[in-house]
Parts: sequence; structure tokens; C-alpha cells
Amino acid sequence: MGRNKNISAVITERQQQLDAVLQEVSGMESVMDRMKNLHQQLLKKKDSIIQSMNLHRGLVSALWRFPPELLSLIFVRCLPETEHLLPSSKLAPMLLTRICRRWREVAVGMSSLWCGVIVDIDNEDWQRAAFCYDTWLKRSRDRPLSLALKCFKNDATDLRNLLEPHTNQISSLHIILFVNPFTADLLLNDFPALQEFTITSSDPLWCTPSFAQSISRLPLTLRRLRVAGPSAFDFDLIVSCNPVWAHLTHVEITICQPNLILQLLRLGPNLSSLEIGLGFHHEISLTFEPFTHMNLQSLCISNASPMLMGNLFPGLFNALTLPNLRALEARYIRPWPHEEFKTFLVRSSCPLGSLTLGTGVTTTDEQRGEYIVLVPFLDVVVDPRRGGYFGYRRLVQHGRRRDV
Repeated sequence: MGRNKNISAVITERQQQLDAVLQEVSGMESVMDRMKNLHQQLLKKKDSIIQSMNLHRGLVSALWRFPPELLSLIFVRCLPETEHLLPSSKLAPMLLTRICRRWREVAVGMSSLWCGVIVDIDNEDWQRAAFCYDTWLKRSRDRPLSLALKCFKNDATDLRNLLEPHTNQISSLHIILFVNPFTADLLLNDFPALQEFTITSSDPLWCTPSFAQSISRLPLTLRRLRVAGPSAFDFDLIVSCNPVWAHLTHVEITICQPNLILQLLRLGPNLSSLEIGLGFHHEISLTFEPFTHMNLQSLCISNASPMLMGNLFPGLFNALTLPNLRALEARYIRPWPHEEFKTFLVRSSCPLGSLTLGTGVTTTDEQRGEYIVLVPFLDVVVDPRRGGYFGYRRLVQHGRRRDV
């Protein structure tokens, strides 16, 4: 009995000793946790001090002493090589505002950095995006604006509200349609300073009479018109666009009849550049009335239906006279109307300096030599890569050939 009491006493004493040790361990762990936290805080403080030292060292470097005028030139070189900039914190000009206060002041004060932007209406948080776009556009101040609008939904109201304070600045507008053209109809109003308009759509049925009439309401300041996509303009659509043609100097468009080239030239006496895509759906027979255009300097013709319409191009070259033509490009025209083209050169007596024969145009060295005889300073470029094909390019210049 006495022996059991002694053992119990030992166990009780050992338990007390264990409790004391555990308490000391717990205290030590708390101290270690505090030391660990203190160590982490000291490391952060060290990094902050190093960052501050580097920043202040930079302040005395030659770069930070650059005058704002020199920084402005550097900032312009930082812009992506595209007309319409994508708003992104990782790209200039927005990136330039995140470096330091001085750079931000210089960048925000440079209206030339904020004159071109892509506006994407299909943004999940349109209110936040609209605020960003509005801030961007305000930084352009009174400079001419070049905008690309991506329209993914049939709601022109948001875009109109965004653009309304800046309509007098917009000189270049590119609408990229992913929706019904009704959106574009609503947008094409009240752009009094517009000089360049481009519309792109993959829908072959997007071009409607109402849209053509919307084009006719564009201001008389408009000089360049580009219509990209599979939809082809017929006679009625072209006529519906009047009177805008009379003031244009550059047109890119797809038409459904080759004699509409002459119609466009008649409607656009000031045209200096014309790029035509010919889209046909059936075989037709056309006659061409002789026509002379005094101002056209550049002409590009691409035939989208070469198997159907090749026989119509002799009549086109027989009718046209272009005394001021300097550059001509042809694609997918087969057979190539060699004799009619020679007659065209003689009749026009033009200062043609560049003839580019792209994919689908087959000529011989002798034929190209005859063109050079008629126009001694003519460069003839045979380039199968034009029109989306890769191949070999051969340059015949002043009677001699260079392989490129």
C-alpha cells in the first residue's frame, strides 16, 4: 500500500514537470513565431529601402533629367505600329502612365498619344470600359481622332453616348460589323469632320439599301471610302450613295458588274485611287461606253470570278482612257487582254510607272517587253504572291529582269 502511494506521488510530480516543460515550449514557440514575423517585416522593409534607393539613383540619371520635349519624342516611338491602339495597361500609352509620376504627367499631357483607339462594345463590364474609353478620348483634347469600332451586338446607343462629345474630332472611322447592319446605320450620323470611312463585315447580305443611303449622308469632307467584305454593290446601291462619290479621292469596293467601274469613275471625277473587287454570280454580256477620267492615278482590279468573266475585260480596256494613270494592278484576269491593253496604253498616253500582274494573270516576256517599249520607264512586276498566294517574284525594269 505504501509502495503504491510512492509511485503515485512520482507520477504526479512527473506530470507537473511535464506541464511546466510544455508551457515553456509553448512560450518558446510564441517567441519564435514573433521572431519569424519580425524577420519577414524586416525583409519587406529591406526590399522597400532597396527599391527607394534604386528609384532615387534613377532620379539623378540622364534619363530622368530628359526635358519633357525629349521624353515626348521617346514616348511616340513607344507606341505600337498600328493606327488603332488597344487599351491595355501592358502597352503604350497606358503603360507609360504607370512608371512614375513625371512620366504620367508627360504622357497624359501628350494629346498625340491618344488619337487612335479600338473600341470593343462587347465588354462584360461596359460601364467600366466606357469610363476608360472616355478618359482616353478626353486626353486627345481637340486633335483629330481615328477610331475602330467592334460591333458585336445590336445596340448602337452605348457607342453613340460614348462618341457624342467627340464627333467633331473624328476624322477616321472603321466599323467592324459582327451584327446586323442596322447598328452601322444608326452610327453613321453627325460626323462633320469625317475624312476616312471603312466598314468591314463577313456577312454577304449586310449591305442594304438603307445602309447605302446612310453612306450618302456622310459629310462632304469625306475623301476615302473602303467597303470590305463579300457583299457586292450593284447599280442601285452605287446610285444610292450619291452625292458622296463626287468628293472622294480614294475608293475600295466590291461591285457585281465590270461596267460599274465606269459608273464609279463618272460619279467620282476627283478620284485619284480606285481598288475594285469584281464579284459575279452568273454569266452576263455587257457593252462599255468610252469614258475618259482625267484624275485617276492608281487602279487595282481583282476579279473574284475568273472562270466566268474573263471575256469582259477586253471591252473594259477598249472603253477606258486614263491619261494620268501611274500605277495599275490586276489579279485573276484570264485570259489577259494583251492587245486591248496595248491599245489602252497608246490611247491613254499615261505616265504609267508601275504595272503589277498578280495571281491569275499570265503574260510572256515578249508581251511585257512590248509594254516597256510603249512606256519606256515602266516597271513590270510579276508577283504570284499578290492576292494571298506565295510564289516567286520577277521584276522586269527598263528591258532587264531582276529576280527577287
